[in-house]
Amino acid sequence: MWQRVQTLYLAIAMALTAFLFCCNKAVVVGADGEVAEAYTYVQYTPYLILLIITTLLNFIAVTTYKIRVLQMRTAAFSALITIALQAWLLLDFFLNKNDMVFKVTLIFPLVSVIFQVLAYRSIMADELIVQSSSRLRAAKRKSK
Repeated sequence: MWQRVQTLYLAIAMALTAFLFCCNKAVVVGADGEVAEAYTYVQYTPYLILLIITTLLNFIAVTTYKIRVLQMRTAAFSALITIALQAWLLLDFFLNKNDMVFKVTLIFPLVSVIFQVLAYRSIMADELIVQSSSRLRAAKRKSK
């Protein structure tokens, strides 16, 4: 399981999204330079729901390494949901960039999408190798 590069990609993507459960999204700095208020990702329910779905889909993709088609589909679906989360975070950033100081964790979903796409490509390459070897075996049996 862990010797496959796509499993590592999916594990990194899952760790990045799971890390967002305990991070601050942004802070409001007071007049004295101290942090007046901190906002987390779990305070806003739609962010929480998207994070839970993305983390669960990544977990399913990591654990279904024997069923490549399911692993490929869950990785792709997770990437789409993570893109939606990133778009929503960017919208929040552009609407509130004068009021809040956003943390670097704001780009974690984007990095997670990159790892999910890399995993998808690796899973697809493995599946194509398995299909081509199956065709070669079938052709060899027919010729005998």
